[in-house]
Amino acid sequence: MRKQKPYYVLTFRTTAEAMAMEQKCGEQHIPGRLIPVPREITAGCGLAWRIGVPEYGEHQTAIAGLGISFQQIVRLSL
Repeated sequence: MRKQKPYYVLTFRTTAEAMAMEQKCGEQHIPGRLIPVPREITAGCGLAWRIGVPEYGEHQTAIAGLGISFQQIVRLSL
């Protein structure tokens, strides 16, 4: 059985916001990736950005400065 790790999951209202997150994070070398919204939470568009807890702490200011609104920011073990 795989050991679960803690992550932050950022959800979006629209697919356009999710795609913008992927593009802007790539441009600024912010780690993470788009995933389907985990079943433990609900979100509007069905896509979420997953980022490790330490990486989120390191890049939190840069993420806030991207100009993308999030529906939720949830800490989960995945």
